[in-house]
Amino acid sequence: MPAFHPLPQLPPRPPAAHKGDCGRVLVVAGSAGMAGAAALTATAALRSGCGYVEIVCPSILLPALTEAVPAAMVQTCGTADRKQLGLEDVGIILEAAARANAVVIGPGLGAPHGEPWVPRLLQELQGAYPALPVLLDADGLNHLAAARVNLNICGANLILTPHPGEAARLLHWQAAAMVQADRVATITALTAASAAVVLLKGAGTLVQQMGQPCWQNHSGNAGMATAGSGDVLSGHIGALLASGLPVYDAARLGAYLHGRAGDLYAAVWGMDGLTATDLAQWLSKAMQEWRTHPNEVQA
Repeated sequence: MPAFHPLPQLPPRPPAAHKGDCGRVLVVAGSAGMAGAAALTATAALRSGCGYVEIVCPSILLPALTEAVPAAMVQTCGTADRKQLGLEDVGIILEAAARANAVVIGPGLGAPHGEPWVPRLLQELQGAYPALPVLLDADGLNHLAAARVNLNICGANLILTPHPGEAARLLHWQAAAMVQADRVATITALTAASAAVVLLKGAGTLVQQMGQPCWQNHSGNAGMATAGSGDVLSGHIGALLASGLPVYDAARLGAYLHGRAGDLYAAVWGMDGLTATDLAQWLSKAMQEWRTHPNEVQA
């Protein structure tokens, strides 16, 4: 059974802070037709208080991302018609990671064409910057599953955020229904396979890491079952990591505040019509509430 474990407070934001004091998130995301995933992730990080967001993406996305997230810096890869990131871009990503306080990899990357390159990127990131927290989501997880790598390549400074289908693929199970049949057993299997924090998305999101209790989130509502909600969660947690929260705490507090943003929106507008863009816009309200009135009901 998931255990009680109190959530942390957000790190203080000093009155004299400048953008360099507020964390820098690197977002490795996007492919042709999936600019929105990169934009939502970057927007959520900015809405969550980080000082800088840098996006590494294929060059074809530059016009769309410059318009969608003007506050973000965009590092493009390849010629103007490049549709996806690939193995040849690992060096550029590593250079950008040297400037970052946290890295988010995966939203909208697209299925791997040829050999999956994300496992190589993870290994090089962890080798070069072992203290740098990394969140892996969406197609980043699918790259791991497609490569059939041992999950023990995922170290203790990583967060994996699978939905049930992605969790099944990581474990090489046949269907997401197997995950939903016993979500606690699923997250236990994933955390037994690696040192990473695992955040198993869905109603009653679970967070666990080897040596830490399994924690269940109780915020959120059915209106959050909408495209892009996971991208917002990834960007939000990325900002919490960049602020200095440890990976296990950032995953749990991020899950709660993401759900709380959805609840605050629904209290005003209702659940129907809630979009990922709305979630990103309500994150700062959820964070303000948490700073002033921390919720004592945590399971």
